[in-house]
Amino acid sequence: MIETTTLFAPATGPARAAVSVIRISGPNAAAVIRALAPPLPVPRRLSLRTLRMPDGDPLDEALVAWMPGPASFTGEDMAELHLHGGLAVRTAVLRALAEIPGCQPAEPGAFTRRAFLNGRLDLTEAEGIADLIDAETEAQRRQALRQLDGALGRQVADWRTRLIDLLAGVEAALDFSDEGDVDDAALDAALSQRARAIRDQIAAVLADGHRGERLRDGFTVVLAGPPNAGKSTLLNALSRREAAIVSDLPGTTRDVIEVRCDLGGLPVILVDTAGLRAATDAIEAEGIRRTRARMAQADLIVMLEGPDAERDSKPTPDPGGPVLHVRTKCDLGLGDSSNDTDCIAISALTGAGLDRLLAAIEARAAQAIGSGDALITRERHRLGLSRCRDHLDRLLAGAPLPELAAEDLRLAVRALGEVAGHVGVEEMLDRLFAGFCIGK
Repeated sequence: MIETTTLFAPATGPARAAVSVIRISGPNAAAVIRALAPPLPVPRRLSLRTLRMPDGDPLDEALVAWMPGPASFTGEDMAELHLHGGLAVRTAVLRALAEIPGCQPAEPGAFTRRAFLNGRLDLTEAEGIADLIDAETEAQRRQALRQLDGALGRQVADWRTRLIDLLAGVEAALDFSDEGDVDDAALDAALSQRARAIRDQIAAVLADGHRGERLRDGFTVVLAGPPNAGKSTLLNALSRREAAIVSDLPGTTRDVIEVRCDLGGLPVILVDTAGLRAATDAIEAEGIRRTRARMAQADLIVMLEGPDAERDSKPTPDPGGPVLHVRTKCDLGLGDSSNDTDCIAISALTGAGLDRLLAAIEARAAQAIGSGDALITRERHRLGLSRCRDHLDRLLAGAPLPELAAEDLRLAVRALGEVAGHVGVEEMLDRLFAGFCIGK
């Protein structure tokens, strides 16, 4: 890809800091450095320079890094200016860059997009960068780093290369089908064996229980139960802040409240919900509807019961995820079930039983998420691999004509190409890179 514009953007946050970094990438990067901080530094070595306006007015004393392409992050000529981190300094330098012909401010994700378009990384690695920036827990960081290192990209490239080899063999057999020495039966057997091996490997990756997506998006725990069972109080206790309003009045919580937590290095989303009962008005009815919808989507439902609840009258949760039963307000000394393996007794007021509850949630999350070794981390990956598997299934079912077998192989190769970003991804690229921060 050949770009005619040179991009610039701050690569550090807008707050006051010791150092602020501005990135520059494009064909005029060398000219920018010569204009603001001559001479051009030694490549890949920080050099102290006085940055000046075109009229010679000094801007800052800064460290300048010069990284000529193609051996740079974007594959283009790049430079970085390491400034003092004051707002006035950064603003003045950005204004000076905007006045240089051929330079323009970068949009979110523009540098990573150029790296992708220039072949410096594939689409799965670009997604790994986005996930690494957004990672909030240790497990998310490890998974994103593995994706950035190309774990999925390398596997997809291997499958794609092997399928292209199979497709070449089928095309050759079609071209020479009238030759008497071509053993069609042997070719079909070899094709079936190699295609089945690839299909089985893809199917094994797909049968991962959505661990990668759960780790990336968070393990959802819905706190459910009747009014005044202590859901909001428990949410506040677990999140260690006043995230929800607590009141003795039944039906205080009318909407869904979410709090993200780091539990043993795993991302957990705690969801407080409206109490389950016969609604007294339209607003409460909508809150209960939302509660049931979130329960149906939950990875784990923590079903809370007050101390006066009868054991045989537990509210039945909607189908969705597994259920963990919790008896609240055990500090009142009513219905103590601390030795019950099926129900955890807690007191959000005194903290009794919270360690046991957190350990149970963490164990469920760890079981569902795994160790962060899943190859698939986005629904887009899963859809592409599923399409590839389906085409191989149709191929292995026995296509009536060799031309149809070749078409199934072509479609399987295309599906893998979409995962890696080789074909048909323009609209998706706009959505992906729009979610990046400016300067990345």
